[in-house]
Amino acid sequence: MDTFGDYVIDGVVGHGGSATVYRAHHASGLSGPVALKVLDGHHRDAVHMARLTREFEFAERASHPHVVTVYDHGEGWLSMQLITGGTVTSLPGRALRLAALAQIADALDHVHALGIVHCDVKPSNILVSEPFSAGGAILVDFGIARAVAEDGGHRITHVEASLPYAAPEVLHGHPPEAASDEYALACTAVELLTGSPPFQANTSMALVNAHLNSPVPKYSRRVDWLPRAFDSILAKAMAKSPDLRYQSCSEFISLITHAIG
Repeated sequence: MDTFGDYVIDGVVGHGGSATVYRAHHASGLSGPVALKVLDGHHRDAVHMARLTREFEFAERASHPHVVTVYDHGEGWLSMQLITGGTVTSLPGRALRLAALAQIADALDHVHALGIVHCDVKPSNILVSEPFSAGGAILVDFGIARAVAEDGGHRITHVEASLPYAAPEVLHGHPPEAASDEYALACTAVELLTGSPPFQANTSMALVNAHLNSPVPKYSRRVDWLPRAFDSILAKAMAKSPDLRYQSCSEFISLITHAIG
């Protein structure tokens, strides 16, 4: 029987790039099931260990109904809230997807107020409760999150963001900021509403070039139920300059919801 800290593993939930997530329970039997994230053997180096610790510390600081709740951590593992509804892409219908986006926008505004930037907003990092009404959408994986105060204006030489959702300033090597998460949320909203993110390309370089130089697509011309207002709202949320975007993620999603509604 495998154990980590005071937790006993019950089965595998899924695999990530460097870790496996298990369903587990506390050895005392006094609490319900948890998700246990354990680094794979060949990823137990200093960089991945630090990233896991960071993931725990940022999520613990965030403390919000739509941010994953973390419980405990040790060498190469952390325990957190078990969310069983899959990713946000499993939600049926626009209404539920818009509701999920509004909840995540609120969570992002909350972590931004704490001086934290998530840096990896995308559909696979938004899980949903089962049933959805029980807890809604939950933002997970703060593994590459950053504290705004720690950047000090230094250029970043290695971009860790997921390219389909990466803001232009991040691709230019500038420190991520709250507006960078807003850009990623906008890309996520497009994917949830239309089936694919705004920019697609056959190579990484082409995708980077699209974020940096291509105009934001005008979806009202290709999706009959999307009004022209959607195009202008999206264009602002995905402005090439972060200073031109909305002041909050919630403002953006509220406008989108009103325009579609």
